[in-house]
Amino acid sequence: MRWYHYLKLKVGSLQKVLPSSYEIVVISIASPLLLGVYRDGELIETIETKEKTSDILLKLLSELSDKYNYKRVIYTSGPGSYMAIKLTYITLRTLEILNNISFDACEAFTLNGNKPIKAMGKLYFVKENNTIITKKFDGVLEQRFALPSMLSEVTILENNKPLYILPAV
Repeated sequence: MRWYHYLKLKVGSLQKVLPSSYEIVVISIASPLLLGVYRDGELIETIETKEKTSDILLKLLSELSDKYNYKRVIYTSGPGSYMAIKLTYITLRTLEILNNISFDACEAFTLNGNKPIKAMGKLYFVKENNTIITKKFDGVLEQRFALPSMLSEVTILENNKPLYILPAV
């Protein structure tokens, strides 16, 4: 059994020298903007800012790249703020082309407990029977999104394109 003990020690020491895998989750569809850094699928750092996505997202992603050298980003592709979705998608698409960083999308409802998401005016996006519709609410509903503690809690969509659901005006 000595060879087994030796093999176990070798594998354990190799795991310590292998670089960790870092990934980023971006929730940009509502304020505050949230970014989570994940090492080997576990949340290790959270960044929260009330600054506009257009002003801060690229700066934050650049700083995180210097610090963690991540190779994948997951973003909320919608529904939510169309401008934030567009800006986030364009930023991530640019990073994909220039820095070889892949990105995936997840649905926003998975990060807010399936609560209504602000659309415009008194309209909110609601998910009913796996269909996203708009509903009118008289009062203002709280918008609270949260980064999951583990990436395994996030369902990745089949494509990373923005999810635009425009209500009839």
